Amino acid sequence: MTDNLTKVHIDLPNHWATGGESLWARDFGGGRFRIENVPFYAYGLNFYDVVEARALRPELKPSVMRVLERSGHQTIRVMFDEATVEEERIDRLNSLADLHVSYESCNPRYFALDLEPEASMNAVRDRLDAWQAEEVLEYETCEARQPGSFDAQPSDADAAT
Repeated sequence: MTDNLTKVHIDLPNHWATGGESLWARDFGGGRFRIENVPFYAYGLNFYDVVEARALRPELKPSVMRVLERSGHQTIRVMFDEATVEEERIDRLNSLADLHVSYESCNPRYFALDLEPEASMNAVRDRLDAWQAEEVLEYETCEARQPGSFDAQPSDADAAT
């Protein structure tokens, strides 16, 4: 998968879990890159989106500045309950394929779902809502949280300082 790919970086100073994320991207030249994996932390960025990225210093990876072209893909992230065994997690995730959904794992409990352009967000959410009602998982949609940023919104504590 990594043939002819490079890493691009996104700063996420407000994110609850990380200060930044690196993503695989295909370099089209001229500062244009296509995202080649599902983001695990960034908001408002999806698989196959074409972005502008540039290295802020020569020793740094290119930093994503903005989305140039939307791919039509959407992202949802799920965190399975500790009590849900791995086989059940994978079976449930694989059952989403009929809804045009694939996934990548960050760890055994945390997954990023890629909804292809033909996927119905409502149908996927209906299934996830049912699983959430069973207390099998929690999930979040990944639309932008702040205009002009891929980061989470600052916490109330951050805003007060």
